[in-house]
Amino acid sequence: MSSENEKSDEPEQLALIRETVRKAKVPRAKPRTWRGAALAKELPVARVVVNKGALHLDQFFDYAVPEELDEAARPGVRVRVRFGAGAHQVRGGRREGGRLIDGFLVERRAESDYSGPLAALADVVSPEPVLGPELLGLARAVADRYAGSLADVLQLAVPPRNASAERRPSPAPLPPPRAPEPGSWTRYERGPAFLDSLARGGAPRAVWNALPGPYWAQEIARAVAATLASGRGALVVVPDGRAAGRVDAALTEVLGEGRHAVLTAEAGPEKRYAQWLAVRRGAVRAVVGTRAAMFAPVRDLGLAVIWDDGDGSHSEPHAPQPHAREVLLLRAAHDRCAFLLGSTSCTVEAAQLVESGWAQALGAGREQVRKAAPLIRTVGDGELARDEAARAARLPSLAWQAVREGLKTGPVLVQVPRRGYVPRLACERCRTPARCRHCAGPLEAPEQQELRCGWCGRGAPDWHCAECGSTRLRAQVVGARRTAEELGRAFPAVPVRTSGRDHVLDSVPGRPALVVSTPGAEPVAEGGYAAALLLDGWAMLGRPDLRAGEEALRRWIDAASLVRGQAEGGAVVVVAEPTLRPVQALVRWDPVGHAQRELAERAELGFPPVSRMAAVTGPPEAVEGFLTAAGLPADAEVLGPVPLPVVRPGGPRRPGDPPPGEQWDRALVRVPPGSGAALASSLKQARAARMARGGGEPVRIRVDPPDIG
Repeated sequence: MSSENEKSDEPEQLALIRETVRKAKVPRAKPRTWRGAALAKELPVARVVVNKGALHLDQFFDYAVPEELDEAARPGVRVRVRFGAGAHQVRGGRREGGRLIDGFLVERRAESDYSGPLAALADVVSPEPVLGPELLGLARAVADRYAGSLADVLQLAVPPRNASAERRPSPAPLPPPRAPEPGSWTRYERGPAFLDSLARGGAPRAVWNALPGPYWAQEIARAVAATLASGRGALVVVPDGRAAGRVDAALTEVLGEGRHAVLTAEAGPEKRYAQWLAVRRGAVRAVVGTRAAMFAPVRDLGLAVIWDDGDGSHSEPHAPQPHAREVLLLRAAHDRCAFLLGSTSCTVEAAQLVESGWAQALGAGREQVRKAAPLIRTVGDGELARDEAARAARLPSLAWQAVREGLKTGPVLVQVPRRGYVPRLACERCRTPARCRHCAGPLEAPEQQELRCGWCGRGAPDWHCAECGSTRLRAQVVGARRTAEELGRAFPAVPVRTSGRDHVLDSVPGRPALVVSTPGAEPVAEGGYAAALLLDGWAMLGRPDLRAGEEALRRWIDAASLVRGQAEGGAVVVVAEPTLRPVQALVRWDPVGHAQRELAERAELGFPPVSRMAAVTGPPEAVEGFLTAAGLPADAEVLGPVPLPVVRPGGPRRPGDPPPGEQWDRALVRVPPGSGAALASSLKQARAARMARGGGEPVRIRVDPPDIG
């Protein structure tokens, strides 16, 4: 056939197809619009939560269920719907138009509360039910507590779909294991009783002050095993992948293979989703993971565990920014399950749980603490002033002596507050930071050259302290790289290793070595460190933050917990003023007492966690207008607004910082205990109304901000 005949026949074929469609008695249903399709005979209405995080859209929407999707459209599945069509876009009794977005089908109903025409479900993305009623209820509670939307919480709670992982069946569930022996839990006065209660199906709630040393992961694993022995599930949330790896190894040792899942970002999307599905399907009853695992859909949850709740990694940076501790507390209350908050240190929030009677203290006697903890020695300003070695170098004589003695038997840990090479400078006499006279930027002396500003680059050859007039400077904070170089020159025959943000070591061998680390990146040493130096303690304590003392003590105790006990010769030297409360708590190894005193002071001042607080940030006019329009509770107190520091273009930014170069204000809204829910509701309604009107300048809200200055 020639090409000319092909062209002449094509219009006739198209005309024939159109005529056939026009004469058809039953109109063909079109996927995603389903125009003319019959509805499901039973429960023809689907209630859907759409993936729109806007607060004024935080509600369920009803859609019609076509007969073709009747079987697949079950509660909990992912669906696609058309959203945004106006009421005038109706054809054949169905609303049409709008753009396709994702959502979750939460309920099938016989009829809708909406009296107008409904749009039809566009498609069922997957027949796998991923959103159960328990997870939906938890997400709703978290959204209400943090003045956020349900869609935003579900974005955190349900991982993205992976089709290949969904197609693979999960393994068959294993029978419950036998209840474990107490093991090292016998070191704690109520430890064996806690495990026994879990194994018998009880729901004890405890704040656990763990002893220093390597046994905390095994102790968590035994608590999980006791819970599984009762036929229930367990969930463990840890701050990072290194801690998850230690608990994973301990669970494998106690339970064997195939009884638990690991949910961390390091696993990759396909493996992580496959593990999540195994938990959702009930094939695995125990979970250990990082922050996102707080929403893991564990069946018949019997125990919720969080380790080191003071670590900033537990605070979610994405809206509505929940904290893993608070989410697990909600789960424990809703599921009536056991709860275990563990740490070698103690946060003020943990102390409040014990003081309120909601949880019981679970700790060891002083004799056990003295056995497990290393010897703590301090070097204050007085000793530094009299120490010739401290004036000539960075380390006082006591620190040099501790390093020499420690290197005879094993590795020595050196903790420095910050990473980097360029030292920041301060007045040697009064510790006032050295600032540029032109732009107030920090002065620095890279590689011991002349003073210059780190922001504008101007030199400062005639600098003197504006507070006391001194012309002598000292290194305010020397980073890990520079500290490693100094120690390498002092101990040339000893290997020096660094661990920080760019390269974090998980473990080091038990051979003599110097390990320089930033806080939180300390590797575990085989057999424990022989000694540790905690440098520049005053720099950590001097931060303008309500939690500065609590955070410094937590960092110190975390590092000191990696050192051998005093009976084995372990020693720690902290360079900080010994009269300060956090330093005294470290010397006595009494983080619980420190947290209790902090809690009492905050109760007097009305600071969190005794009160509930929310931060409202944005341009000055927007913050003022928002607070004026918001219907805050009658007992609410507004602190501020105050201007926030302007972020330099190209400079480092933290989550929640204003855009570079813009001046934003922040106001703190405080309410007494019992009014937190009312505060969150009023802020959410005010922001939803603002967004529905078209907004104006942005206003950010954060309930329970971790940093209030």
